[in-house]
Formats: sequence, structure tokens, C-alpha cells
Amino acid sequence: MRIVELDRINELAHITKTTGLTQDELTERDELRQRYLAQIRGQVLNSLGTVTLLDEAGNDVTPTKLRDAQKYSALVN
Repeated sequence: MRIVELDRINELAHITKTTGLTQDELTERDELRQRYLAQIRGQVLNSLGTVTLLDEAGNDVTPTKLRDAQKYSALVN
């Protein structure tokens, strides 16, 4: 999945190194970073929602907290 904000974040990073950012650009950069981080966190949480841990014998040893979160997520979605 491509994160659209990343292109603009990189563009602003380049501007920072060359000429510096205006106050509006600083505000835009901070907002874009927050949206970017929220998307990344969402992707990680979605990935963790499908994880099952098995020991060497093949027994399910998924932590209770994770298992409960997976059940809750299945009910909500």
C-alpha cells in the first residue's frame, strides 16, 4: 500500500535541507507526519490481529491479551 503523504513529507524534508521551511510548511509537515504515523500504526495493528504464536510442540501460546483483542476486533468488524 502506498502512503500518499510520504511524497510530500519527503519533499518538505528536501526543502528543509536546502532553504528551510516557512511556518505554514512546518504546520503542514507536522500534520502530514501525524497522519502518516496513524496509518503505519493502523497497518501494524491489523497485522498483529492475525498473529498466532505457537511453541515448538505446535501448541497455541498466543498471549491472552492479544487473543482477546483479536476476538474484539472480529466482533467490531
